[in-house]
Amino acid sequence: MHSRNKKAMEFVAKGWSALKEVDRVIDYAELNDKRLIPLLRTAKENFELALEADNTNTNARLYLSKLHFKYHVPGACKAIGAALLVEAADMGNPDAQYELGCRLRVENEYVQSDQQAFYYLERAVDQLNPGALYLLGAVYLTGDCLKKDIASAIWCFHRASEKGHAGAAIAYGSLLLRGVEVPESLTKFNSKRASGTRTLRKNEGSPVQDGVEKAREQFEIAAKAGCDLGFKWLKRLEEEEKRLQAADTPPSELVA
Repeated sequence: MHSRNKKAMEFVAKGWSALKEVDRVIDYAELNDKRLIPLLRTAKENFELALEADNTNTNARLYLSKLHFKYHVPGACKAIGAALLVEAADMGNPDAQYELGCRLRVENEYVQSDQQAFYYLERAVDQLNPGALYLLGAVYLTGDCLKKDIASAIWCFHRASEKGHAGAAIAYGSLLLRGVEVPESLTKFNSKRASGTRTLRKNEGSPVQDGVEKAREQFEIAAKAGCDLGFKWLKRLEEEEKRLQAADTPPSELVA
């Protein structure tokens, strides 16, 4: 069993490498550019070989489904892609669960699609998939299909931000600037983690200052991920600090 798993992982790695090369150049070419066919064929063949070596490999199923959905690979079929995606999700792959949940919610016109979508999204959230966490946070924040719950939204954004999700970091930082109260469960967890890694300062700033600094940390996460909004928010905070220093007035709460 171990040797089959290892062989399958090698095939997945080769297929993923070919697919990444396609992604690198596809923005500069037509979707059906014949020059991409060898790379797409290589990716497809390796993912199929991975399933032959180990039929339980969910990553091979997920990547194959993407080939059928997104790329003009020879023999592409959306029905096959959908079947592979459902299989990968039902086998517990969190990325597949997130993608299937998104597709069900956006593309499926059946009445029960929202229920099915949230079933898969919640399973992905249970495995702390950052995309699913961000989407569920947005749903809680807006009250779309679920009861509006700011505390739950913040929890979702916080956990997704910890995994480097730029959108979640922007949403979390914006809420902090607006003075939204952070759930006690998160503040306790963060204070314990901070006390274990560094000595807390004796003179903490005001709640407003603390909120701004925490928001800055979130925008830095977004900026590190290459998000333009992260850089814009950081610049805005810097400009506001300079304005306050020039005016020689006490810090006041920034308006998001």
